[in-house]
Amino acid sequence: MRQEIERNGPITFARFMEIALYEPGLGYYEQPHKIGRAGDYFTSVSTGPLFGRLLAFQFAQWLDSECPNDGIQLVEAGAHDGQLAADILAWFEEKRPDLLRRLEYWIVDPSIIRRGWQKKALSSWSSIVKWTEDVGDFAARSVNGIIFSNEFFDALPVHRLAWDSLDLRWRECRVKSVKDSFVWCLGDLDAALIGQVPNVPHDLAKVLPEGFITEVCPAATKWWTAAAQALEKGKLLAIDYGFHAENPLRPDRPHGTLRAFSRHHGNDDLLANPGEQDLTSDVNFFALEQAGKAAGLDQAKLLRQSAFLVQAYSNIHESSEYLTDLGRKTMAQFQTLTHPEHLGHRFQVLTQYRSIQSGPDPLPSSNPG
Repeated sequence: MRQEIERNGPITFARFMEIALYEPGLGYYEQPHKIGRAGDYFTSVSTGPLFGRLLAFQFAQWLDSECPNDGIQLVEAGAHDGQLAADILAWFEEKRPDLLRRLEYWIVDPSIIRRGWQKKALSSWSSIVKWTEDVGDFAARSVNGIIFSNEFFDALPVHRLAWDSLDLRWRECRVKSVKDSFVWCLGDLDAALIGQVPNVPHDLAKVLPEGFITEVCPAATKWWTAAAQALEKGKLLAIDYGFHAENPLRPDRPHGTLRAFSRHHGNDDLLANPGEQDLTSDVNFFALEQAGKAAGLDQAKLLRQSAFLVQAYSNIHESSEYLTDLGRKTMAQFQTLTHPEHLGHRFQVLTQYRSIQSGPDPLPSSNPG
């Protein structure tokens, strides 16, 4: 980072975040850090295999309905160590070997290190698991099935913007190096942000306070657009935390949504210890939804994770073939995944789809706002 700043001047926070999280061999997600009680944070996957099994059942329902006779693909972005893929494939192997025989499981991940972790975790299914570095690689082959991610978009690099109340314009928060520390400075907007900065109506511009912070993530809408274009038939799904609003400027978020995590504690010192703490921001589901619609996908749905998983489990109980009572340990997983005070309320599920014959979706529509 210091070498790049010395050569080119202050860098955008998006570039800082990209290096801090993804620099080969050095970034936070390149390290074998622990997830769960002994690590930095919990995920739905770290609660146990139930999350993957519920997803697998829902995926099977969708595949039966929309891709009954075709070769099918599941495409996962942000697979990290491969545990979610292992939980999903184990369910298919046990419950739906007929679908498994038709299935290709693709992982989109540019990291050699993470692909090594994934190949080790998924060695039992080496004949059907494949890798690619970019979702755009599917443009030539198309996807019949499901493209999905879990906690992927919240970790994509974001540009941080600060409101200049004197000139009534956005300025970009950049990072420079001073002695042994990284510090903030302000500069002009990066060219990548042209047309993507939040619109500030005239009446709001006059009262928006100096230094009001927000973020934009061109990488997220670019990825979602590429995935939508690659989807010939099936679902595009994102599970993450964030908000759904046409205008992201809200008085309850004057400092933006960026935060750092280490040992289960959040902090606002985003520039400290790059590579040693997680950096994350809320996902703008409205922006993803609009990108999908622009690429021709059908009506979007946004559900709380609790509603999505409860409905999936209800569907399992309606199908006696898959009926399974939750044991004590599994019930604890289910409560963690769905309870409003745990993961159920904060995480949301955005679903868009493209089908040759449109029909009712198996999940109810709602907008948690």
